[in-house]
Amino acid sequence: MKMKISHQKLVTIFFTVIVLAAGTASRAAVISYIAVDLNPSGFTESFATDISGTQQVGTGSSSATGGNQHALLWNGSAASYVDLNPSGFHNSYAIGTSGTQQVGAGSGSGGENHALLWNGSAASYVDLHPSVFDSSVAQGTNGTQQVGRGYTIGGYEHALLWNGSAASYVDLNPSGFVWSNAVGTSGTQQVGWGYGSATGGTPHALLWNGSTASFIDLNPSGFTYSYANGTNGTQQVGSGSGSPTGDASHALLWNGSAASYVDLNPSGFYDSFAAGTSGTQQVGWGSRSAGGENHALLWNGSADSYVDLHQFLSSDFTSSQAGGIAGNGNIVGCAYDSSGYSHAILWEPVPEPASAILIGVGCLLARLRRRQN
Repeated sequence: MKMKISHQKLVTIFFTVIVLAAGTASRAAVISYIAVDLNPSGFTESFATDISGTQQVGTGSSSATGGNQHALLWNGSAASYVDLNPSGFHNSYAIGTSGTQQVGAGSGSGGENHALLWNGSAASYVDLHPSVFDSSVAQGTNGTQQVGRGYTIGGYEHALLWNGSAASYVDLNPSGFVWSNAVGTSGTQQVGWGYGSATGGTPHALLWNGSTASFIDLNPSGFTYSYANGTNGTQQVGSGSGSPTGDASHALLWNGSAASYVDLNPSGFYDSFAAGTSGTQQVGWGSRSAGGENHALLWNGSADSYVDLHQFLSSDFTSSQAGGIAGNGNIVGCAYDSSGYSHAILWEPVPEPASAILIGVGCLLARLRRRQN
């Protein structure tokens, strides 16, 4: 005989579990993460710098690479790595990723870096280097647009914007600036930093909207230096130092203007840096003393909301940094072992007890309804 449960009773069960789950969630002190060591077998060291969905990018070296640095692409495990180093290049670096696209740089026998764009394999690379520059590096992408920097004949850096080819480049260096660098892009918004007479000769965090003239100086009042490292299109993250922070750098969060900044430096930390944002969460690192060991950090929009990600690593690692965060909450970075070698690391969030309960009750209710039919 099939067990019959009324629709009203099913709803009552569902909402009862939600209340219980909410109570469980409120008692959860810290979100947990699983740390995955992405360092491939046989590699001396590796670094992960950015993440998009289930894909991670970075750099590594091994005997197989002749000790040279090779751009790497992972899909969640050390064994999944793909060597992106193009044929004819001695060294390469993957710095940013979005969707199926990866960006970075590579150098050949001439030694000068060329900005590179990949789509999942070494053979897919596109050389983004504009011929009017001595060298170039691509550092961020939203999947269709790329940003980075180029070195002029005179040796100055200019922030650059591309749309998939060397010929498409736009020089973002603002008037009155002698030097600039673009690090991240959302597709409509680009971030980085620059300096010149307009900044009093010190680096200021900059925000662009696709053109040289569109730049906004994000340097907060009272700060001497600032740098913007990432954006999701509305929110920007980076760091700054000056009179409010003393000699230390503090992780900063902006929402489009200098006045909107939020100081993310946690209580008890000497300095901190924010490297990436998903729009609701920010990642980077900080140390509790001058010259102290760095710990990878996650914030939820304020200094007191931080989670120390280093606690989820094995005791073999002495310091760590987080460089990027995906919309699903996965985080990438690196951790240094006691011998000083870096390992690319992926932090994956463990579902909160409330989430696990809700998933379970959803499955149970669906099963009960099927049994009634």
